[in-house]
Amino acid sequence: MEFDGRRRVIIEGIAPSVDNGRFAAKRVIGDVVTVEADIFADGHDLISAVIRHRHQSDSKAIEVRMLPLVNDRWTAQFPVDRLGYYYFTVEAWIDHFLTWHRDLKKRVDGGVTGKDLEVQLLIGLQMIQAASARAAARDRKKLAGFISALESDDPIEEKIEDLWSEDLLALMWRNSERKFVTSHPCELPVEVDRKIAAFSTWYELFPRSTATAAGAHGTFADVEKQLPRIAKMGFDVLYLPPIHPIGENYRKGRNNRVTAEKGDVGSPWAIGGPAGGHTAIHPDLGTAADFERLVRAAADRGIEIALDIAFQASPDHPYVKEHEAWFQKRPDGTIQYAENPPKKYQDIYPFYFETDEWKALWQELRDVFRFWAGKGVRIFRVDNPHTKPLPFWQWVITELKRENPELIFLAEAFTRPKIMYWLAKAGYSQSYTYFAWRNTKFELTEYFEEISKPPVSDFFRPNAWPNTPDILTEYLQYGGRPAFTIRLVLAATLSANYGIYGPAYERMVHQSREAGSEEYLDSEKYEVKHWAPADDDLSDFIAVVNRIRRENPALQNNTSLRFHRTDNEQIVCYSKAAGENVIICVVNVDPHNTHAGWVDLDLAALGLEAGRAFQVHDLLSGARHSWQGARNYIQLNPHVVPAHIFRIRRRVRTERDFEYYL
Repeated sequence: MEFDGRRRVIIEGIAPSVDNGRFAAKRVIGDVVTVEADIFADGHDLISAVIRHRHQSDSKAIEVRMLPLVNDRWTAQFPVDRLGYYYFTVEAWIDHFLTWHRDLKKRVDGGVTGKDLEVQLLIGLQMIQAASARAAARDRKKLAGFISALESDDPIEEKIEDLWSEDLLALMWRNSERKFVTSHPCELPVEVDRKIAAFSTWYELFPRSTATAAGAHGTFADVEKQLPRIAKMGFDVLYLPPIHPIGENYRKGRNNRVTAEKGDVGSPWAIGGPAGGHTAIHPDLGTAADFERLVRAAADRGIEIALDIAFQASPDHPYVKEHEAWFQKRPDGTIQYAENPPKKYQDIYPFYFETDEWKALWQELRDVFRFWAGKGVRIFRVDNPHTKPLPFWQWVITELKRENPELIFLAEAFTRPKIMYWLAKAGYSQSYTYFAWRNTKFELTEYFEEISKPPVSDFFRPNAWPNTPDILTEYLQYGGRPAFTIRLVLAATLSANYGIYGPAYERMVHQSREAGSEEYLDSEKYEVKHWAPADDDLSDFIAVVNRIRRENPALQNNTSLRFHRTDNEQIVCYSKAAGENVIICVVNVDPHNTHAGWVDLDLAALGLEAGRAFQVHDLLSGARHSWQGARNYIQLNPHVVPAHIFRIRRRVRTERDFEYYL
C-alpha cells in the first residue's frame, strides 16, 4: 500500500495473531472468534473500525463493526462454521460524522445558538449529502428524509432533534467516508478443525495383545471385540501403535534386550519387513479389508481410529534396498542406526533428511498419510516429530489438510518448549504435554496457566496423558491406586483432550524395569500381553469421569481454566465454565495421606454473588453440599476418593418465593 500521511489511525496488538500472522490461530467448527486490537489516533476525533473476514473459499469478505473496550482496545466477533482456513483483517478510520455529531451535542448542551449553530448544521448537511451519494437505493431514500428536514424552514430546534436519531447514526456508519482508512497490511489466518480436535478422549492399546486366549497373537477382529468395552468407558478415539510388518534383523527381545530369542515379536516401531513397509499391515493382524472393517465398526460406536505414524525403518524395510540415499551411511559402509547416547536402537534406521533426494523422500512420506487416509483414518498420532526437520511438518500437514481438512494430527514430542510450540504452530492439531511430570500444586498451576491462556492457547492444544508405553512415572510406580485415580481426574479435567495407555492404566500396572527407570517391566512394546479380565480395575471409575466430561461443556474447553487459592499445598482447586455450566475441581495431589484445608473461591470468576448461598453437587459421589461465600472447608482421603468434581447449582427464587437450585 502506498504511504499516505493522511491516514492517521494506528492499528496494532491484533489478537488472535500467531507470530504476526505467520501461523494460523486454531479454532473448531461452531466457535466464535473474538478479535481484539489496539486502535488509536492523534487528537480527539472519534474512530470507526471493522474486521473483514472470509472463508478460504470465499472471494468476498464480510464486514463486522468493532466496538471500543477500554484503553483504546477494540473488539468484534465472527463465527466459524466451515473446515479449513478463515482470514481476517482490521480496518479503521477517523469518523468525521461521529466526531461532528458528538461535538454538536456538546455545543447544544453548552448553550451555543445562532450563526455558529447554523454553520454546524450546514457542515452536517454536507456530510449527510455525501453519504447519500455513496449509499445504495434503500439507504439513500432514508437519508433523503434527513436532508429534507435540514434543508426545510423548520425551527433549528426541530432540525437538531432529528439529528439525535439512532437511525441516522446507523445510516451514516454504513455509508461513512473511508477516504483515509488504515488497513492492517495482511490478512491473519484462523484454522478451523473438527470439534474432536478440541475435545477428545483417547484410549491406546496394542492390537496384537487383544487375543482372547493367552499366548495368541491378536487381530483386528479381536480389537473389534474390544470396542463395546472401550465405548462403555466413554472413549471416542482408539489409538493403535504401528500396525505394520516388524523387522527381523537386529530385532529387540523382551525388556529391550539387544538380542531376540525365538518367538520374540519385536517392537512395532521397528517398521518394515518382507511383507512391506509403511503402507503394509502385519500379516498376523489381518488384511487391509479387516482394518477398514474395524474403522467402520468403531465409527458405528462413536469411536475414531487413530493410527501411529513413525517415520523410521527397520533394516528389513523395502526402502533400505530401494532408496539407499534416504539413509545415512557410516565410513565403514553400514547404515547409521538410531541412537540417543547411551541408548542404542539397532533395530531402527532413521531417515536421512539431508539427502540430495530429499524432495522424493518428502513426497513419499506424504503419500504414507494419503494411503491411510484412503483407508478411512482421519486422526494420526505422529511419533517423535521433533526428530525430523520442522519445515517438513509445516509442508506435509499443509499439503494434506488442503486435500482433506478433516484430518487431525497429534504430536508426540516430549522435547523443549519452543520446539513443541513450533510444531503446534506449523499445523499439529494437538500436542502431548509435560503433564506426566507435573505432580505438585505449584507445578500444575504454573504449567496449565501457561498453556491454557493466549497467546499459547491460540495455537497449542494440549493432550494430557498420565502414562504411555514409554512413560511410567515414579508417581505411578509408588502411589498405588490413589495415584492412578488422582492422575486420571487431573488429566481429564485440566485438559479438554486427554488419553491413557489403556489396559496398563486400568489395571494400575506400576512395576518398572529397574529402579530409576520409567520403562515398564515386561513392556508391551517388546512382547504380546494377555490382558485377562481383572477383578479390581479402574474401568468403572474411568467411565464415570468420562461421562462427567461428556455431560459438562465446561470440561470441554481449556481457556476458561481458573485456579483458586488453597491454604494446603497438597490440595489444588480450579474451575472451568461454559455459560451456566460451572465446574469446580478440588484434588488431593498426595496419594498417600489425607489432607484438609480451606479453599478461597474467586466468586466473580464463577459468576456467583458474594452474599448468596449456592449448592455444589459432587459428580463423583453424588453428594450435595450448601456453600456460602468464598471460603469453604475441604477434606480428601486419597484411599477413598481423592477428588471432588463439583457442579455449581445456583439458588433461584420464583415469583411465589419458592426456591430451587438450577
